[in-house]
Amino acid sequence: MDRGEQGLLRTDPVPEEGEDAAAMIGTTESLSEEEQEELRKELVKVEEEIQTLSQVLAAKEKHLAEIKRKLGINSLQELKQNIAKGWQDVTATSAYKKTSETLSQAGQKASAAFSSVGSVITKKLEDVKNSPTFKSFEEKVENLKSKVGGTKPAGGDFGEVLNSTANASATTTEPLPEQTQESL
Repeated sequence: MDRGEQGLLRTDPVPEEGEDAAAMIGTTESLSEEEQEELRKELVKVEEEIQTLSQVLAAKEKHLAEIKRKLGINSLQELKQNIAKGWQDVTATSAYKKTSETLSQAGQKASAAFSSVGSVITKKLEDVKNSPTFKSFEEKVENLKSKVGGTKPAGGDFGEVLNSTANASATTTEPLPEQTQESL
C-alpha cells in the first residue's frame, strides 16, 4: 500500500467519555506543555457545558411532561398520534404508492380471471348437460324411475329424478342377514 491508501484505512481511536482526552492526543502527537494545558482547560469547559445542557434538557422534558399532563395528553394518545403520522408518512412514499397500484391491478386481473373461470365452468356444465352421453344417462334414469316409482309424470329436473330414484332404491332393499337373525 502506498501512503495515501494507508491514511484512508487508518482509524484513530476516539476518546470515550471519562477518558483522558489530553493523554490520547499526547500519544498521537507531541504537544507542548502549554498546548496540553490549554486543551485540558477546554476539555473541562466542554464537559461543564455538556452537563449544563443535560440539566437544561431534563428541565425542558419535565416542563413538557407537565404541559401534556395539564392538556390531558397521555402516552397512549401520543403513541396513536405517532402511529397515525408514521402511517401517513409511509403512504406518502412512492414505494407504497407503486406497491398499492400493483396490488390493485393484480386484484383486478384476479377478479377478471375468476369471472372468466366461472363462465367457462358454466359453459362446460351446459355442454355436458347437452351432450348425448348425459341425455342417454338421463333417459336411463327416467326409465329406472318409471319402473321403480310407478306412473309419476316425467318432466322433473335431474335432481328430482336422482332423489326419487335414491328414495325408491332405499325402500326396496332387503334387510341384512344379521338383522333377520336378531329379530328371530
